[in-house]
Amino acid sequence: MDASQLSLLAAGIAAIALLYSSVGHAGASGYIAVLTLAGFAATTVKPVALVLNVVVAAIASIQFARAGHFSWNRFWPFAQLSVPAAALGGYLQLPGALLNPLLGAVLLFSAARLFVRKGDPAHIQPPTSKCAFATGAGLGLLSGLTGTGGGIFLTPLMLLLGWAGTKQAAAISAPFILLNSIAGLSGHFASGRPIPGFAWWLAPIAAIAGLAGSHLGSRRIPVRGIQLLLATVLIIAGAKLILTR
Repeated sequence: MDASQLSLLAAGIAAIALLYSSVGHAGASGYIAVLTLAGFAATTVKPVALVLNVVVAAIASIQFARAGHFSWNRFWPFAQLSVPAAALGGYLQLPGALLNPLLGAVLLFSAARLFVRKGDPAHIQPPTSKCAFATGAGLGLLSGLTGTGGGIFLTPLMLLLGWAGTKQAAAISAPFILLNSIAGLSGHFASGRPIPGFAWWLAPIAAIAGLAGSHLGSRRIPVRGIQLLLATVLIIAGAKLILTR
């Protein structure tokens, strides 16, 4: 890969980190798309995306918490079972021919709903603990299988079901993504597969862009702007899942 290709790759990673972090996400689905377009093999793409996810999700978690949007009581029921489920998903290698198109269609549907929605849910009613446990476990497994942090599924679900407001959902999704990405990497290590070396020079680029994006999303961009950005993120992720084989 020559200097111009490296520059394009770095620019793509930075753009994804900036956009995704503004809605409390870390960008794994976007990184996967960029790295795949750059010609990297699937076995290389997944661990690199998880490394970048850990970096950006950690920054976004801090930024949204410092802005006052995080609630521990709403977060921990989702997180409790998601971590072992994500580790299992990171260990497994399943064909995506059936799973990816289905998940992509769900994300595109969620994006359409967000474009129509004009603000936060009219009534906020957090789920029961049992429901949150089950949701966290299911999304944790999906996050490990797909090489994402699970927030790409959790945030729209919370908004569509009225479990949280837009910025509160982002503040819960960021640490959810962080924990699941760490667990997914643990499963990857347990399987004996290495982390590609170029992940470590991409990490600072993603960190700088993630810092800027999460600051804007947590403090500057209004709720409707966050929803439109989130819908854009879901379209990118949904299209990537549907088109990738």
